[in-house]
Amino acid sequence: MKDLVAMDNTSNEAFKLMKQLNVYLEQEYKYQPKEKGLILIESTAENDNTICPRLRNVKVEDLWSLTNFFALSMETFVLSVNILDRFLAIMKVKPKHLSCIGVCCFLLAAQVVEEECNIPSVHDIIRISQCKCTVSDLKRMEKIISEKLHFEFQATTALTFLHLYHTIVLCHSSERKELLNLEKLEAQLKACNCRLVFSKAKPSVLALCLLTIEVETLKSLELFEIALRVQKHSKVNDADMLYWRELVSKCLADYSSPECCKPDHKKLVWIVSRRTAQNLHNSYYSVPELPTIPECGCMNESESEDSCEDMSSSEDSLGTSPPSDLEASFFFDHKPKLKRRTRHLYPL
Repeated sequence: MKDLVAMDNTSNEAFKLMKQLNVYLEQEYKYQPKEKGLILIESTAENDNTICPRLRNVKVEDLWSLTNFFALSMETFVLSVNILDRFLAIMKVKPKHLSCIGVCCFLLAAQVVEEECNIPSVHDIIRISQCKCTVSDLKRMEKIISEKLHFEFQATTALTFLHLYHTIVLCHSSERKELLNLEKLEAQLKACNCRLVFSKAKPSVLALCLLTIEVETLKSLELFEIALRVQKHSKVNDADMLYWRELVSKCLADYSSPECCKPDHKKLVWIVSRRTAQNLHNSYYSVPELPTIPECGCMNESESEDSCEDMSSSEDSLGTSPPSDLEASFFFDHKPKLKRRTRHLYPL
């Protein structure tokens, strides 16, 4: 079986990809959560006044709900989980502070990944997440997290390796590019991120496990041989691969089982109750008078400003965790279309 480095000599692009892989492999340890801290969280009982695995996993689900609601990228979600786990692994946190910490991790990740124009305002995030903290609370917590993590947020994550592995495989393969679906791999990574145990895995190993499992499903000998060469180049031993592949396979099987509640992909609408409708201000129903458009000249800026609906009511925001009939909605990639003048969320 040929080595990938030998194959890279025939392609400048492939050589650059393998060089980038070497850089990521050197960096990944630096951004991994402390294993001792993760083991301590795993061993914590739910009745203790500290973070247990269930609370951490629920908070990660909330992070995906926020990411999906504000239409941010997968990179933002994965990075926010990485920042959260790294902080929890070195600090003893009480459950009452977890909501504020989660929102801060989300904001920090968005500031790193997203364009400035796409980053939601702090006030909107507070309302939507219902974290029950103020802007000053978030600023103080953001300062604490930043100092404890030494302001190192440009992390090399499992998503980083997954994207690079996917590109390397396609670069060396003659198969159709659409055969290996990156969106499916990303969705599987989301499922793994929502379980604390996978934070202990090296990002390169977790990404490689997802890749090889999908390649085996496709039953492509060529892709499988390339994946084995990537494993050899990444210096991942068979024992580690076997251990984590088994856990990943079980996680994906649990998610695929009928017992696991998954999103129904139905459109969601806001429904106004009768009592709420009676209390709505008349302006919600009235059609505002538009200023007359002059035949010559331009309108004043004050006349052209659009009016915005008030969103200050906490009833208009999402809860910190999905309702029972929408469990696992954090895997739902399509942002639902919502009707305005609404209060409660129900599936049609």
